[in-house]
Amino acid sequence: MAERGSAAVITVGGKGSSLNSSSVYAISNGLAQVRVDSSALDRLSSTLPNQNPPPVTKFQIPIPKTLTLEESRAFLTVLLNKLLLGSSIRTAFAVLISETLNSQTETLQFESVDVTEDERIVLEKLSLPSVLSGICAVLDHKSSALSAIIDAVAALSCEASGADVAAFNSIDSGDGFTAKEEIGVAGDLKVLLNGSKLVGKMKSEDILEIPKINGKLREVVKSVHSSTRVELNSSVKVGISGTAKAVGANALALAAAIHNLGESSLYRAKMNLNSINSDGLRSLFEKDCSSGDNLRKTYKLVLDANFEEDYVKFLHEANVLLGMVWKIVTWEAVLAFVALEGGELLGEKVNGGDVVVDKKSEKKKKKAVLGKGTGVIVQLIKDRLQSKSLGILEKWSEDLFSFFDPRDPEFDGLLTKIREIVESNESRRLPKLPKGTRDFAKEQMAVREKAFSIITEVFKRHGAMALDTPVFEMRETLMGKYGEDSKLIYDLADQGGELCSLRYDLTVPFARYVAMNGLTSFKRHQIAKVYRRDNPSKGRYREFYQCDFDIAGQYERMGPDFEVVKILTELLNELDIGDYEIKLNHRLLLDGMLEICGVPSEKFRTICSSIDKLDKQSFEQIKKEMVEEKGLSVETADRIGTFVKERGSPLVLLSKLRQEGSLFLENSSAKLALDDLEILFQALEKSKCIDKVVFDLSLARGLDYYTG
Repeated sequence: MAERGSAAVITVGGKGSSLNSSSVYAISNGLAQVRVDSSALDRLSSTLPNQNPPPVTKFQIPIPKTLTLEESRAFLTVLLNKLLLGSSIRTAFAVLISETLNSQTETLQFESVDVTEDERIVLEKLSLPSVLSGICAVLDHKSSALSAIIDAVAALSCEASGADVAAFNSIDSGDGFTAKEEIGVAGDLKVLLNGSKLVGKMKSEDILEIPKINGKLREVVKSVHSSTRVELNSSVKVGISGTAKAVGANALALAAAIHNLGESSLYRAKMNLNSINSDGLRSLFEKDCSSGDNLRKTYKLVLDANFEEDYVKFLHEANVLLGMVWKIVTWEAVLAFVALEGGELLGEKVNGGDVVVDKKSEKKKKKAVLGKGTGVIVQLIKDRLQSKSLGILEKWSEDLFSFFDPRDPEFDGLLTKIREIVESNESRRLPKLPKGTRDFAKEQMAVREKAFSIITEVFKRHGAMALDTPVFEMRETLMGKYGEDSKLIYDLADQGGELCSLRYDLTVPFARYVAMNGLTSFKRHQIAKVYRRDNPSKGRYREFYQCDFDIAGQYERMGPDFEVVKILTELLNELDIGDYEIKLNHRLLLDGMLEICGVPSEKFRTICSSIDKLDKQSFEQIKKEMVEEKGLSVETADRIGTFVKERGSPLVLLSKLRQEGSLFLENSSAKLALDDLEILFQALEKSKCIDKVVFDLSLARGLDYYTG
């Protein structure tokens, strides 16, 4: 690995070494010298052979005119590394490039040198990939640094504006729908603002979008970092065009994330500025900070260059865009700091009090307390300003800008401090929710209570009595009722000689109640939490509510089934959730289908568990599970596939399954199920709710207690 020593020297070309973006950035900005490992020089030829030397021609290393000095030096750094990876060139080229990089000149000029045909081919082949990888390394390092400070800057703006940040607490709903990095940003913001008395009730979409905008940048930066590391250390053999397109795809996503961040940060910077009474600061801001129009124009240049497949210009413009956004974020930080501390520190020092914060808000903020994280950052900035003894607006603003510049000697210290703050949560342990669970805040509670009241009213309308059962049951009551899903039951530690488990659903506890009390008929309703020891994923929780309506006893054939479906349509209509469909199938029809396909009876339940996953996985994935894990033949699995694709209007599909010659009519279980379904569908048609029902042969529940 290329290492940066105490004398700011980075060694390249060593055995087993690799180049990283931070090293490229340090060399490209003159923060470090480059040294070629002696073993790498030994691997290269020092001179042309004495006997039969190949012909030579003049060659000049091409540096695209569009590149900045930083980008040009990054290009040469990567080119040097790639030449040392094993290309057949002479030592003189490596020495020439390293000496040029270490010369610290304002312009890079190469004289024409004598090269062989083989050397010319190598240099030309490596030039474009080296330019692209070099600029990508600069983008990678700067965007990584930017993503590390933007949450802290945004937290300062939250306090400066008195923003309502309560929504950050509900970002992670536990259902798997929220992006991982978005959750991470929200968590870091909570750590930074922990204990703050300045955040309040000012609601703003530009504050609420911080986790999403910053989280997306984090996500893209990680992708760019991973691909750049590979490109920096790979030799170029074939596929230069493909490499350029791959690099362009990653950088395009980065440019989009940076542009979105710039627009979001610019709004908050203006919001901070509006809370400060300083004509001088406003003038500096309007003169120095990019406007929204300029930001969009630069982003358009990025998109145009990418569309034209001019990847060098594309990456250059992306770097320009990153520089603009970095300055906007710095302005946001500076203005948030002034809004928070201007009257206390800067009003006394700058132009005899040119920077003034509204007295009422200043008085209020003096009484208030900064967050534990933001307070540390504000103190760092104050220490920086006080150490400089600056007295002119332009001077201290310039120094604050340098504090947020990755090239500044103290910038690494700022990054380290921010990381310490957010990582300190591991030791300080702000309370957090277990995975797969969620809090219901007042807004969610209002919705939930309204929904539950509607559902309960419909249940009561149909004569159901309320029943409440314990949240845990004897383990023996629950086991053997849920097929393969029994492994998802939460077992409780044995505290008193009884083996207990948290309830998996509300149906089995209801059946236990009926059996214990010798009831012959009972219609009940219950809304309560149930628990599944599942891996949380999209739409799946470990703790969630079930709304149960159950009928026990002897009734007219398919009567209870009809009533349950009718009740479901009523409550969904009254909840006014929009369009919906109710899927129906019959367990006996499913068993008959499996028997027709050649599935052994002892495998019915386990195959049902596989089919049950069709709403989340493709049939090919299910087929692989049935064949490789559950022992079905490929032919049997394919026959199942032809049936489970059948879904549609209940009466239409029922008619199709009952046509003369249908295999279902030859199976006793399937025929009985079709008769049941005919009774049910006709009743639903008469009640005018069949249009909400879909007959779906892929609907299969793995629970053992289903019979119809």
